[in-house]
Amino acid sequence: MARIYIETFGCQMNEADSQYIADRASSAGYDIASKPEEANVLVLNTCTVRDNAERRAYGRMNHFKVLKEADPGVRLVVMGCLAEQDRDRMQTLAPHVDAVFGTKELVQLGDQLQSWQPLFDDIDFTDERALLMPLGGSADAVTDAFSHLRGFVTVQRGCSYYCTFCIVPHVRGRFDHRPMREILAEVEGLIASGAREVMLVGQTVNAWKDPATGEDFGDLCKAVGALPGLERLTFISPHPKDFTEKIIADLASVPQLNPRVHLPLQSGSDAMLRRMNRKYTMTQFREKVDLIHRYLPEWAITTDVIVGFPGEADTDFDATLEYVKTGVFSNAFMFIYSIRRGTPAARWEQVPGEVSAERFKRLLDAQNASTRAYHDRKIGTTVRALIVGPSKKDASKLATKTLDNVTVIAPMPDDYDEALYAREPWLDVDISTARVWGCTGTIVRRAERFHEEGVRIVQPVVSLL
Repeated sequence: MARIYIETFGCQMNEADSQYIADRASSAGYDIASKPEEANVLVLNTCTVRDNAERRAYGRMNHFKVLKEADPGVRLVVMGCLAEQDRDRMQTLAPHVDAVFGTKELVQLGDQLQSWQPLFDDIDFTDERALLMPLGGSADAVTDAFSHLRGFVTVQRGCSYYCTFCIVPHVRGRFDHRPMREILAEVEGLIASGAREVMLVGQTVNAWKDPATGEDFGDLCKAVGALPGLERLTFISPHPKDFTEKIIADLASVPQLNPRVHLPLQSGSDAMLRRMNRKYTMTQFREKVDLIHRYLPEWAITTDVIVGFPGEADTDFDATLEYVKTGVFSNAFMFIYSIRRGTPAARWEQVPGEVSAERFKRLLDAQNASTRAYHDRKIGTTVRALIVGPSKKDASKLATKTLDNVTVIAPMPDDYDEALYAREPWLDVDISTARVWGCTGTIVRRAERFHEEGVRIVQPVVSLL
């Protein structure tokens, strides 16, 4: 049987695109492979937001070249943002790539996979491939007992804001919003398939507007929240500019929404925000935070921060550092600025690398203290979390995610059975310790539905005799 391997770099938008391709491939008769050396078609879904992601993608293409050399029948496909940006250049840098599909060509890639499928039906892997050393990597879209519990629904593609550091509008285009009726139908399908949590995905998700009616993101969340059977709802990634009081009030009226919001700051300096073309000031950002605290007081706020953006002076960085030190963010994704070809900031004078590195360490230390304090507050409480599966670092433990997106690791209960825990995936965990990365604890209940009390898990009796 034909087999396809998918590896994804980048954001949740890419994850959603990979899932679409996996669904198309499965419908065409492919199995989803967990190792590249076991597949007929290799798909790299690439990112170009930062230089590291771009270099990793090209490095991975070169890793896969050995599979092509061992078996010329293997097809190597590159999709995603880097494919859109480097469509012509990629054929020179990686001539062994068989096909390149940009961000707007998902349907065409699905059609191509369908046309290739008959070529692989009766093909066995060659001895040369069998002898290859494992190529590693992290497979995406491989279904397991818990895959159906979380679903991604793309509501909007592209961005029209043109931040001076960002390549997204150039590779994904301007705003393109899906009609509400299509979104609701897709969510209904996920609920019917057993999804306990649905994530609405968009490059600037809260800028969504229905193309026909003009209904906004708050209206969308209320409509999704009204669907029968929906247990939990979340979304990624919003822009501070598009959070109006009306939208935030609408979110507060949807009880299924998970209590977390990602609010990308990027910099705490008005001068840097202007250079970044972020379209808000720090005063306006604080106003958004105040609205969230007023309407959604229990919600955790996470953020993105860039250090070492061109022109960032000590005073600009200090403004960012001082704001982060207030503890407003439960967690943060922080990056040293990376030049992106084709963006205005790439042409500006750059901050010296050693300066950026020193600033990054100070900012990381400050945020880590806030994140650890946030996790410390969970010690002694019982949290409800959705199972992820066995921990990747310790197969004797289970990984879970709380509603505010904190990782919780706990020893695998004695009654653990994959089918049982897929059927009853909501776990109550007594939190005992906290770290920067998350928490640890003991699973005390499991439930089929979020609002059910669940079944108490009997802990093993330890004899001291």
